[in-house]
Amino acid sequence: MSELTLTVMRLGFLAVLWLFVIVAVQVIRSDLFGTRVTQRSAQRAGRRDAGRPQQQTAARQAPPPQRQQPAGGRQRRNAPTKLVVTEGTLTGTTVALQGQTITLGRAHDSTIVLDDDYASSRHARIYPDRDGQWIVEDLGSTNGTYLDRTRLTTPTPIPLGAPIRIGKTVIELRK
Repeated sequence: MSELTLTVMRLGFLAVLWLFVIVAVQVIRSDLFGTRVTQRSAQRAGRRDAGRPQQQTAARQAPPPQRQQPAGGRQRRNAPTKLVVTEGTLTGTTVALQGQTITLGRAHDSTIVLDDDYASSRHARIYPDRDGQWIVEDLGSTNGTYLDRTRLTTPTPIPLGAPIRIGKTVIELRK
């Protein structure tokens, strides 16, 4: 082999070796520090969802037509105004309820991103029905969604203050 071919092979091997080292360092870094969990406001999440085309899949269907207020033009007296995370890594996070669908899961495009090994990418959603009541629905998650210690199998109305458990995270609707 010529000297030029040998030098090119050495440089190529060196480049592949450095690429391997960089990838290994990134994997170790992500294992040590995990994914970054950010708190998002409902308004920013709603603005982001408004510009995105709707995807219709079996696990992620659009909720029924939404109304900001129940028929009669007034909000109900005991209607919740916010969603609060009471346990888990996001404890203290609050999302204002403004009539939009709230998605929960590990996916980065969820309204509340859960950094929890027991949560699925698209775990659950919370949405208002026509009467102004809020509904929680499990989206076919592996470990399930629990409303007040009962595993959900169908979309279920959420009583005010009832705990919704997804893995180690607990969420409640509050005034």
